[in-house]
Amino acid sequence: MDMNYRVNPKNNDKLSILGFGCMRFAKSEKEVEEQIIYAIENGVNYFDTAYIYPNSEAILGRVLAKGYRERVKIATKMPPYLIKKYEDFDKIFYQELQRLQTDYIDYYFMHMLTDINIWDRLIDIGILKWIEEKKQKGQIINIGFSYHGGRDEFIKLIDAYHWEFCMIQYNYLDENNQAGKSGLKYAAAKGLPVMVMEPLRGGKLVTNLPREVYHVWEKAYIKRSPAEWAFRWIWNHPEVTVVLSGMNSLEMVKENIRVASESEANSFTEDDEQLFSEVRRILQEKIKIPCTGCNYCIPCPMGVDIPTCFSCYNDREIEGKLSAIGKYIMQTSFKTKSHNASLCSQCGKCEIHCPQKIAIRDELTKVSKAMEGFYYKPARYLIKRFMKL
Repeated sequence: MDMNYRVNPKNNDKLSILGFGCMRFAKSEKEVEEQIIYAIENGVNYFDTAYIYPNSEAILGRVLAKGYRERVKIATKMPPYLIKKYEDFDKIFYQELQRLQTDYIDYYFMHMLTDINIWDRLIDIGILKWIEEKKQKGQIINIGFSYHGGRDEFIKLIDAYHWEFCMIQYNYLDENNQAGKSGLKYAAAKGLPVMVMEPLRGGKLVTNLPREVYHVWEKAYIKRSPAEWAFRWIWNHPEVTVVLSGMNSLEMVKENIRVASESEANSFTEDDEQLFSEVRRILQEKIKIPCTGCNYCIPCPMGVDIPTCFSCYNDREIEGKLSAIGKYIMQTSFKTKSHNASLCSQCGKCEIHCPQKIAIRDELTKVSKAMEGFYYKPARYLIKRFMKL
């Protein structure tokens, strides 16, 4: 099997389309080492970790120190919410270098940005000077950010700095959620390599799907697992550079490498597209609000991020209540300014522009009742207190 690669247009790096996500390693470090080495020997050259992933950087560093460092690109991340003063940048960064047993990071992220305000706060602390210093020393090769918010804020972030790459959540169910397809195309048009996380939505596009979805895959013209179909759908997009997979067994590593070696951009047939249309139709029938994330309803005078509110509310039917509420809190409150549903003033300006003719005011009321229980304000307070926003 020959791994497929895509070229980073910014620097001509040849990156494996399958990236090794290091957030959830197997319990045994011996097994992790076996999986990482097998992946490298079979063409995977992009490894994604983060400061806050428990023991991840240290384990990856120990494995790569056995003669593999120069064969791969390391991606790791700076957690903005732990940055309170300028000195914190170096404190965290040099700890990461020590853990990873390296003197440079190939792809360095600002981790989990949700809006422009977080980036602006880092600028106020001195991040631009710090980045320039690290790049001049060759300690950071490429600088980018990972994103967890709505489309408009993503566009603002893309335009706010001369980034060298970015990462978004993208899969066949989130085609119009968060940054979405339009955000993907916008970043690619700017010449940015786009890394993709959550290709399987944390496994939810593989397990606990409606029976009708499994029936569609079983009746397909070619036998593929739900996971393989989901990966192939993303790799069909030429704008995607690397897709991360949190692989925690050797069998999973082997299977994902096989699929990556067989997947090409712009390779889907009409039959393939029809399969995904049918799967989306089934899943969308489970969805409460028929929002496509077109963003015509925003900006809201009160600051409500309407598409994000609806997206999180709809996720209750697919991911479950706790997961959806956690996402809602992060995406509407993990900011200097709230964007949650209960801010709606019932002015109705949004409904004039909605192509789907959604009764947005009524739906926001439902979202507020379902997603902003007694826990919402305390959770927001703790987040703001922790981040000192």
